[in-house]
Amino acid sequence: MKRPVSSIPTGPVESETGAQRRVIAAIKREIAAGIHAPGSRLPSTRTLAAEWGLSRTTVTAAFEQLAAEGYLETRPGARARVAAGLAQAELATGDTPSPRTTELSAYGQRLASAAPIPWNPQPFALDFRYGELAGGDFPTLAWRRALANAVTKRPSRLRYGDPRGLPELRAALQGYLWRGRGLRCEVDDILVVNGSQQGFDLCTRLLLDPGDRVVIEDPGYNLARQAFLTAGAELSPQPVDREGMQTATLPPARLAFVTPSHQLPLGSILSAPRRQELLAWAARHGAFVIEDDYDAEYRHGVGPVPPLRSLDQAGSVIYLGTVSKTLSPTLRLGYLVLPPALREVFARAKRMVDRHTPELEQAALAELIASGAYERHVRRIRRRNGERRAALLKALRERLGERVSIVGTDAGLHILAWINGLPQARESELTERAAAASLGLYGVSGLYDRPDDPERRAGLVIGYAALDEAQIAAGIARLDGLLREVSA
Repeated sequence: MKRPVSSIPTGPVESETGAQRRVIAAIKREIAAGIHAPGSRLPSTRTLAAEWGLSRTTVTAAFEQLAAEGYLETRPGARARVAAGLAQAELATGDTPSPRTTELSAYGQRLASAAPIPWNPQPFALDFRYGELAGGDFPTLAWRRALANAVTKRPSRLRYGDPRGLPELRAALQGYLWRGRGLRCEVDDILVVNGSQQGFDLCTRLLLDPGDRVVIEDPGYNLARQAFLTAGAELSPQPVDREGMQTATLPPARLAFVTPSHQLPLGSILSAPRRQELLAWAARHGAFVIEDDYDAEYRHGVGPVPPLRSLDQAGSVIYLGTVSKTLSPTLRLGYLVLPPALREVFARAKRMVDRHTPELEQAALAELIASGAYERHVRRIRRRNGERRAALLKALRERLGERVSIVGTDAGLHILAWINGLPQARESELTERAAAASLGLYGVSGLYDRPDDPERRAGLVIGYAALDEAQIAAGIARLDGLLREVSA
């Protein structure tokens, strides 16, 4: 049942008639806005009187007037309903305030002017969108048991938790990072956040002022780029090649953002010399480096790459991890591993933003990690996604052959396919034709600082973790047909 959102402010000198008029106007506005649809029941007069601080007699009189005007239907012993036959034209109240000019802060203005990023993607019959996982891969039984255990541990009182995260989860993450990533840290270095994006947001709030320079990879992760731009930063895009981001001539900056273990989207690994150059640059300029280790659990035929954070001696690296690529992006669970100098201020900022990340999910994840179930799950889906990757590479090789050049296959949950002979200017034509055929394909051009480059080929970022082998084969067959059409 939808509840009214309007408040009914009353003063000590307001008459009962004035209060009735306020109630009538508020309910008309809510009916006009669709908060109460035709035929739906309103809260009782007793409930509304208590919520609005009015007498029940005042609210009852307002309901009777609305019924007389045809807005409500009432009968003894039942709650009032919005009149089922109201026409749209009758919903206008006549007292709707005129639209006001939007007055945003400088931050709000930058956000409003940014390129929109859709968050409700069009459903396709076959979708190669990166970042999505197969629903069947989620460890439903193990998660349900862990969540049930968390619920049944009834504390003596319900209170706000530690903004840094549950101690049990931070201790479990400390052990997991050492076992899985070779990263040594203290429990107090770890801050649990609501996914990677909150980690970016906290970094921009605490480390950047408008006009500060941020070094980013080009191409790179769009939501990170937008977070920095919205903060008012000046971006310094650095080209990426087979050794990762080029670091020899980095300009002075306040912050750098990198994906060194599996560059997004090109898939390269930041080489050892460039890692040393980047860390030396950060120490020299007093800069911080955000290391996004978004899909490090997935290595295909190659050994794990130690995180940049494990080489940092100067306290320059902020390590960002997530379970979005191992469990589900819907859980919104991530974590920062902070330099000691940033622990306290990040904890204060986290408390200001949302108090703390939901604790039931934290407790469930802590149990999964501590019991070993999480790492067993990771090993299982690593094998499963290795099979999907093999099916994708086989289909591309057999269907497209020399028409594509494939990079970034050694790690992660996506590959990049450059379309040989198809200029970048026609990339959107290919993806639009695919969408019309209910095939989700995603061009790489939008991840570059300069999306339009006549010297660049069209490219596709192809995610495969949400599909099975048959779907992958069918999708690449459909891509084959589309390329023939576009090239004809």
